[in-house]
Amino acid sequence: MSPGSSRRWALAGLLTPATLLLAGCFLVPLGIMATYSVLSPGLYGGVEWEFYPYNYGRVLGAPLGDVEEFDPVYAGILLRSLRLAAVTVVVCLCLCYPAAFWVSRLPGARKNLVLFLVTLPFFANLIIRVYAWMLVLRPTGVLTRAFDAVGLGAHAPDLMFTEGAVVIGLAYVLLPFMFLPLYASIEKLDPALLQASSDLGASPLQGFLRVTLPLTAPGILGGSVLVFIPAFGNFVVPAMMGGAKVMLVGNTIEQQFLAARNWPFGAALAMLVLGIILIAMLAYAWRFGRVDGAVRP
Repeated sequence: MSPGSSRRWALAGLLTPATLLLAGCFLVPLGIMATYSVLSPGLYGGVEWEFYPYNYGRVLGAPLGDVEEFDPVYAGILLRSLRLAAVTVVVCLCLCYPAAFWVSRLPGARKNLVLFLVTLPFFANLIIRVYAWMLVLRPTGVLTRAFDAVGLGAHAPDLMFTEGAVVIGLAYVLLPFMFLPLYASIEKLDPALLQASSDLGASPLQGFLRVTLPLTAPGILGGSVLVFIPAFGNFVVPAMMGGAKVMLVGNTIEQQFLAARNWPFGAALAMLVLGIILIAMLAYAWRFGRVDGAVRP
């Protein structure tokens, strides 16, 4: 057996366990979900093994046959989820971009401390962190008491169970996912490039738009993808901070599987969410991935 063939067999032996694990824990459940999404819902839950493509028509609100009526409620939930996920990305970007610049200019010991503090929330349970924000935003919470202390109690905002509360919760939970890619991109930025652009007559704004922004674009898009994906499908934060007033697609999927027991419709919603996430990942890979061994500009 040649050395090249031996290496290939060794590589195959090393990759086989991971491949089997991936197939068993991801591809098989995904195949079951895709199959359920085109089956008929059972009368008392579960599925009937009959081809029933109208689940996707119900998701989009467009009837696919005489048995379906136009109802845009689920399409509205889907669009609201996309909108709030996009708003969460913008909020995280606005907060993390200047903070990442500041951290990248700190000396070594302080920089490591700040990076540790950024990741510190991961050591606490997600439910506890979200509940802490509920204590702040509820009508008798810290925010209302702060307004009362300065004599503005009548003008205290009622944020709990609103889209604003959901965005605050999502941004808080997902902030590190935006900060770390931005920091990694900004840390590699050479200050001499900005100095050179200034020497060539560029204003600070021009230097930012033509030098800093393009060089940190991979971190911006990488962080945006990492924030958008969990924000779009999240159901814990909307359930706790949005309640029944702010229904997102993650909550709807949970209800279809657990409360309504309409597994095919929940599977169709999940497959549609997966498709949107896959499109976002492919767009990122197309822009910054390697294609035919070359990096796209």
